[in-house]
Amino acid sequence: MAEWLSDILDWIAVLSPVWIYGVVFLVSWLENVVPPVPGDLLVVFAGYLAGLGKAEPMMLVAVATVGGTAGFMSMFAVGRRLGNAVLAPDRFRWLPKERIGRARNHVSRWGYTLVAANRFLSGLRSVISLSVGMSEKRAGPTVLFSFASSLVWCVLLVYGGVYLGTNWEKVSGWLQAWGWAMTGTLVVVVLLRYLWVRRQRQRLH
Repeated sequence: MAEWLSDILDWIAVLSPVWIYGVVFLVSWLENVVPPVPGDLLVVFAGYLAGLGKAEPMMLVAVATVGGTAGFMSMFAVGRRLGNAVLAPDRFRWLPKERIGRARNHVSRWGYTLVAANRFLSGLRSVISLSVGMSEKRAGPTVLFSFASSLVWCVLLVYGGVYLGTNWEKVSGWLQAWGWAMTGTLVVVVLLRYLWVRRQRQRLH
């Protein structure tokens, strides 16, 4: 584990419960806006602290879920506000334009199903939320499916940390592997669908 991350965990470990909840909310929001933030790892660690009696598990689930949903909807709002301007070649050059373009196409095909699965798709959360906003999906269903996805994920993170105790770091690794497996499955499904549609069109011609 990186030394700076270890220092952060040591700092969180001595906080009062109120401050632990605040940190969990903040990192859960940030990881949807600034993907390099190790939000999942910190939430699992907070679950470990809850197992030691330093916080309440259900409160951690609540603040992490709300924080994650708020982060998703923040990027949704950015996508709704900026629209196709996000993909302009001379603007927002730090954004992964190609990935955003592909994600927008996936959103058009899969709609809210992709929003419901977003928490289980490692590396794609902020791209999906931005793309959903650009696709002008309705805010009501988006926040509902995003909340449900975040709730299930946060329950796994927090209670994984609670029950594994000092082995809490294993949870993050397992869930990260699961997330990448889900992402790979999605890519395969999209590719197979593309090939099937292409073959059907060739038959018609």
